[in-house]
Amino acid sequence: MPTKLATTIKKIDLVSNRRNSELINKFYEFMKLNGVSERHQNNNLKAVLNFADFLGEKVSFTDITKTEQVLSFLNRKIRSQEDDPEKKSITTWNDYLHRIKHFLRWLHNIGMARSDVVTPMEDWHTGIFAN
Repeated sequence: MPTKLATTIKKIDLVSNRRNSELINKFYEFMKLNGVSERHQNNNLKAVLNFADFLGEKVSFTDITKTEQVLSFLNRKIRSQEDDPEKKSITTWNDYLHRIKHFLRWLHNIGMARSDVVTPMEDWHTGIFAN
């Protein structure tokens, strides 16, 4: 049975890094304000929570500066040829890539913004780490 959005939201407070927890909450609020469906919110939050768990207590999302930091997380989603002969884990890898990239773009363009001016998504820039 799929995890409900309410259950996923409760997990935000369990993130070991307080800064990451705050940023995930801001991202959730951003998605709500922009009319994103609950299913899409839930799937994005689950991916970001998984990434936060991978980073642990010592690394904040704001510390991400290199593509390798994201790739080391994503590459854990790839299964061996014996376990995944049809290479279906590539679909999971790509799904996580899309969701983490969206989050990092939000973080780069809005999440760390110091002004009240909101940049429309079509004008967002992608940090060099998420290209």
